[in-house]
Amino acid sequence: MMDPTTDNAGTTGDAGTARASLESLRAEIAKAVVGQDPTVTGLVVALLCRGHVLLEGVPGVAKTLLVRTLASALELDTKRVQFTPDLMPSDVTGSLVYDTRTAEFSFQPGPVFTNLLLADEINRTPPKTQSALLEAMEERQVTVDGTPRPLPEPFLVAATQNPVEYEGTYPLPEAQLDRFLLKLTIPLPSRQDEIDVLTRHASGFNPRDLRAAGVRPVAGPADLEAARAAVAKTAVSPEITAYVVDICRATRESPSLTLGVSPRGATALLAAARAWAWLTGRDYVIPDDVKALALPTLRHRIQLRPEAEMEGVTADSVINAILTHVPVPR
Repeated sequence: MMDPTTDNAGTTGDAGTARASLESLRAEIAKAVVGQDPTVTGLVVALLCRGHVLLEGVPGVAKTLLVRTLASALELDTKRVQFTPDLMPSDVTGSLVYDTRTAEFSFQPGPVFTNLLLADEINRTPPKTQSALLEAMEERQVTVDGTPRPLPEPFLVAATQNPVEYEGTYPLPEAQLDRFLLKLTIPLPSRQDEIDVLTRHASGFNPRDLRAAGVRPVAGPADLEAARAAVAKTAVSPEITAYVVDICRATRESPSLTLGVSPRGATALLAAARAWAWLTGRDYVIPDDVKALALPTLRHRIQLRPEAEMEGVTADSVINAILTHVPVPR
């Protein structure tokens, strides 16, 4: 994923202020997290699109710290749920509790009632509990005992999963994966970044005390609303729309795949490209915006054939090949 520029030409009023605030997020988060600019940008894109993010990386690459720091820099309420094999759906959504004083049942909201929900190791809990998030992620509400209860706004699920620990995990079903706008892979840090991390810890950095690290709110819900309104006005030409459709249809025809991108995935790619275009200072989408968001938006929506996996083919390599062959509009 490319890094957005800071070109704010052509913007005035609340939208320009909102972009400047969101741009400053990277510098604020860098006070606690080293070298994760692409992931931060992806999380901002998801917030602008009212989407959700699946973070994949080995243990110890600051997935949890990144989400906590983002929430602090955005002045958002955040809660964390550690997904385990014995976690029940009501542990996430909330439940009715009998009050002996009033002889009535009252609803006790679960941790899903927050702005930014960190679903840690989501693939360690059974599908029944995973599905408890489906309604929350899609409808932005939770239904308990037949009564729908709306979730706060903004609302984002940032779920983490480990790509190497398969023992004791439950693969996320296609319907669950399709609810995530982006799947962001967090690589191991470079040598210099790792030196910077150790230097910070040697100097007394405490990842559990973000205030002491100097992390301060630089944007809030009002900035997000202004930014979302501006993104909604970002122009999309018929040629760009057709380009997105052609990319997604090509995945359905790929001999390496058993499952291609659904129409929901095409809609997600277009939405992410619009948010990216706005972040880079434009009020219209170009093909490069689509290419920049294609991998994180589509990689979790396709399924490789077993023989392709045995040959070393990956989801990213299939998508990159498709981007190479699908004609780019002028």
